[in-house]
Amino acid sequence: MAQLRAPADEQRQHEALHGEKDAAGVAGGSGGESNKKARAGLCGVLRERKVVDLARAKRRLVEVPYTATLAHTANALLAAGVSAVAVAAPPGHWIGAGGSMILESDPATGAVRKHYIGMVNMLDILAHIAEASDDADADDEAEVDLHRRMAVPVSSVIGHSLEGLTLWTLHPNTSVLDCMETFSKGVHRALVPLESSAENVVAVELVESAPGYKMLTQMDVVRFLRAHGAELRGVLSRTVRDLGAVNDAVFAVAAGARVIDAVKAMRAALLTAVPVVDADNTEILQDGKGKKAIETFSATDLRDCPVARLQPWLGISVTEFKRKVAEYRASSNKPVGIPGADDDTDTGVVPVAKDADSPAALAAIAAEEEQQQQQTLVTCSPESTLGEAIEAAAARHVHRLWVVDEEGLLRGVVSLTDVLRAVREAALGEDRELHTIVSS
Repeated sequence: MAQLRAPADEQRQHEALHGEKDAAGVAGGSGGESNKKARAGLCGVLRERKVVDLARAKRRLVEVPYTATLAHTANALLAAGVSAVAVAAPPGHWIGAGGSMILESDPATGAVRKHYIGMVNMLDILAHIAEASDDADADDEAEVDLHRRMAVPVSSVIGHSLEGLTLWTLHPNTSVLDCMETFSKGVHRALVPLESSAENVVAVELVESAPGYKMLTQMDVVRFLRAHGAELRGVLSRTVRDLGAVNDAVFAVAAGARVIDAVKAMRAALLTAVPVVDADNTEILQDGKGKKAIETFSATDLRDCPVARLQPWLGISVTEFKRKVAEYRASSNKPVGIPGADDDTDTGVVPVAKDADSPAALAAIAAEEEQQQQQTLVTCSPESTLGEAIEAAAARHVHRLWVVDEEGLLRGVVSLTDVLRAVREAALGEDRELHTIVSS
């Protein structure tokens, strides 16, 4: 299908990235404001910077072939330190997620080399394993044939989650402001071609062919906001409550809930992380409001679990599971990630140097301390400023902050989706005010 292009007088449209979940799930940015002077203020900062500027520094796209087994995919997630991988297939043999055609072409000849058909994360893999127990008695669940379940091709689990079923791509010249329109709707990541033949795309883009892509995430945009705190201080100084960034609905799991049951509940509710609460009831996924949160159970914990331990650990409680994963991390001799890299934006590894005072050794020590801090609960209060929330999320590599009151009881959650939505709405509101002043 041909790409839709914008007339010259519509290149500044801010709604260029609308995408419906039941459509292709591939969005393109207008990229047409480059020939117009950005207005002053928050919108000016967010319009001026393009997503290609944020994506260019990212590492090479982490992907697996469609024939890779789930075991291979799980190991790839763990080795790369990412929460999701793109799945690539030969062109012409698959219908892409949502009907999309995101293609990689040879930079010299332009010939299409591969077709990205979806995304898979660790929650998809764990949910696939959990399905084996749906028709089994409780006593038989530990007898799940893990080897058989993990030997199936990764292409067989695409579409088990909403994220895997939709692929998004952003035109390189999409502004950060327009990118935030997509990310504020709950899209966690999008592919950005470093080069694109499309120009001034303002609608759902069903065909994109490029020599290479980088993965841009919500966290990348949040880090951009963090780096431009001085310019954005007007909105970052406001509280998360004032900006409407607090979601009052917060689902939790009891500390004694089994991993396999928690995974099923999280998948059904489309959640990648939940607070673990000190509760006596046996309800798996419950209203966490007013309860005491003790830790977080997330897809990152699932990713860090070694494949060989999945089967025996599915039947233990989430708190015991987190303890075992933490012990595995501490006992393994895996290289330590560079501080600042999270599960979406790994930039490499730092080997531990023999010289304990060397920069590499100090960086490794700092990374180990930071990793230990990640195991604790990351919270904020309704009166925390947006800047404080962004700093906590970016520094601790988390995608949500649990909102607690003075007694430490859950009152809601602030996700990166909420953060980006709040900033975008504040920027557009300020822009309308500036426009009114200039027009009057």
